[in-house]
Amino acid sequence: MSIIVMGCFKREKDPVDYVNPYIGNISHLLVPTYPTIHLPNSMLRVYPERENFTGNEIKGLPVVVTSHRGTSAFNLCPYQGDLNQVKSIIDYGYDNETIKPYFYAVDLDNFNIHVEFAPSHQSGIYSLKFENADLPAYLILNTRNGALNTQGSTISGYQQLSNNTRVYVYMETDLIPEKSGTHNKNEINTAEKQTQGNNAYFILQYPKETSSLNVRYGISFISVEQAKLNLAREIKDFDLNTIAEKGRELWNEKLGQIEVQGDDEDAKVVFYTSLYRTYERMICISEDNRYFSAFDGKVHDDEGVPFYTDDWIWDTYRATHPLRVIIEPEMECNMINSFLRMAQQMDNFWMPTFPEITGDSRRMNSNHGVATVIDAYNKGLRCFDLNIAYKACKNAIEEKTLAPWSSKKVGILDLFYKDHGYFPALTPGENETVPEVHSWEKRQPVAVTLGTVYDEWCLGQIALNLDKDKDAEYFFNRSLNYKTVFNHQTGFFHPKDKDGNFIEPFDYRYSSGIGAREAYDENNGWVYRWDVPHNIADLIKLNGGNEKFVSELERMYNTPLGKGRPDFYHQFGDHTGNVGQFSMGNEPSMHIPYLYNYAGQPWRTQKRVRNLLKQWFRNDLMGIPGDEDGGGLTSFVVFSELGFYPITPGLPMYVIGSPMFEEATIRLGNGKLFKIICHNYSPENKYIQSAKLNGVEWNKSWFSHEDLMKGGLFEFVMGKQPNKAWASDANSVPPSFKFKNIQEN
Repeated sequence: MSIIVMGCFKREKDPVDYVNPYIGNISHLLVPTYPTIHLPNSMLRVYPERENFTGNEIKGLPVVVTSHRGTSAFNLCPYQGDLNQVKSIIDYGYDNETIKPYFYAVDLDNFNIHVEFAPSHQSGIYSLKFENADLPAYLILNTRNGALNTQGSTISGYQQLSNNTRVYVYMETDLIPEKSGTHNKNEINTAEKQTQGNNAYFILQYPKETSSLNVRYGISFISVEQAKLNLAREIKDFDLNTIAEKGRELWNEKLGQIEVQGDDEDAKVVFYTSLYRTYERMICISEDNRYFSAFDGKVHDDEGVPFYTDDWIWDTYRATHPLRVIIEPEMECNMINSFLRMAQQMDNFWMPTFPEITGDSRRMNSNHGVATVIDAYNKGLRCFDLNIAYKACKNAIEEKTLAPWSSKKVGILDLFYKDHGYFPALTPGENETVPEVHSWEKRQPVAVTLGTVYDEWCLGQIALNLDKDKDAEYFFNRSLNYKTVFNHQTGFFHPKDKDGNFIEPFDYRYSSGIGAREAYDENNGWVYRWDVPHNIADLIKLNGGNEKFVSELERMYNTPLGKGRPDFYHQFGDHTGNVGQFSMGNEPSMHIPYLYNYAGQPWRTQKRVRNLLKQWFRNDLMGIPGDEDGGGLTSFVVFSELGFYPITPGLPMYVIGSPMFEEATIRLGNGKLFKIICHNYSPENKYIQSAKLNGVEWNKSWFSHEDLMKGGLFEFVMGKQPNKAWASDANSVPPSFKFKNIQEN
């Protein structure tokens, strides 16, 4: 659509035009976001290879990133100049960079080469422009560890990844090279058509006056032949613009599933960029209905159900997977079925935790795949075998050690947990002797206990749905074991030793080493104080009731770091985005701003969520407060700017925050529309004065998934000052799970 502005034609902004891939490209402490060029959930992903946005050089041109935040497998380098100066990978000075989700352009200014790139799902295309007509043009393809072959205008081969996994490439140019072969000083050895090893590479030489060169390629995890088929299916000529336009259309289709309107243009940029981030993972690796699985090292027929991998479930179960349940239910079904296939393919029938291209890396703690299963099931998805899921999840919790970052079977600590209901901590000065405990990641006993009792609650719900009532009762009882590590004197979850004694002395800000891993994980005791998402009503009770609970939440935001920032962040590199002791930069904190609703003060949630979004999620290079983890943090933004959040995956309801847009329309996966309208809208009006759901007065600070999926209209009247009476009575608070036939201790 075009509109006339001041006598000129101007295109209205499409959703993809609001995406700014540079947001967060300079990190606060650890890993920045990367400006990824890819199609939604596609196998092919690339980004310029540099440390972050401030990188002075880029290392060649990327071909395919095989792991989120990883380096590119293979490397492509155009070149003009002395062959004696050529390395396997060229470091380029660069300028005039443009990055869209579907397009990349850059000037390699040291060599006067202009580059453009566009991705498809399993293939990509480069267009190279050479300004120096007096020199031959060269093209160098590198494999960091693998083998390459060259013939005519093609190069093909593989790069070896870990766990017997290979990524293959088939690449061709639109011009026939004068020479192709290996490199020896100032010569191209045309007799050698094969090369292998670390940083093996070929050089293709094109004649002087070559002003342009187009390169298209396919990638595969199956074979070179399959890479060639993938290329032929997706990119049939050397027309980069057509591929870029197709990518643009697909991104608009995906991002357009949620339409937002309002005066705050930066909020739209942050919103659509966040939504774009949630499509970076998981990736579909089915190739013509086949896929290579690193989980058993075999090629499988996908039987019409695409296979997905590359997920860090500890980060994504909280909001990324729940978002897909709403707008991408078929994709979410395929992902859960992929989890179940992984479990069946591994030596041990365990639900994965960090499934990647090269297999399950078993990082972080807990087994939150069970949460993705029950959240999808309780929200109506019936596209996977719940019996198989139950077995895989149960085995992961009961047969695999709960020790973080370990794939070993149960050991002495797990038997202790089963008997006593908590994971034991070491006493001060006690040496670690348990072999399954990671030397750096430690025991993380409180984090493991709290994460596992939530997993057991999820497992109990699956059992209940399968009419396994005894199992359900057993796991629901076990899900109350957060009480075993609750210190009633302090109101914190506190590590205990094997004799049942709280570790003393103990400081909830600083104790327990780097990342507090001797007690918690990446965050300190203030963050884990609120980590009982399945029974928040009881958490409030443990903390002394509503008023005390709210007071302690406020005390968290008011408690300073207490150390100089270098000292604090030396210990807590992940505990960023601070407001007092609260950490907006790490996923275990994302539900905390919504907890006020449970204590009858939703106006505080409205204030806190809006302030956090303004403080930490911005349209600038440092606009992400921590490690984004492929949708881990940005899914919080998508939900929060819409005005609600899935605080308890597995419980089919949403807690209301503060809607940021004048109007938002969600195209639900079932084909219906759910519209959110803010009356008396302005970007400053953060407080809900009143609400109606489908024309009926709504005085609750939550609504159900069923309400959402019916479609309809949620209307809010907003204001600049809070209406502290709205949704504040005992009948208005969000539900916590009630344990049927369970006697609480």
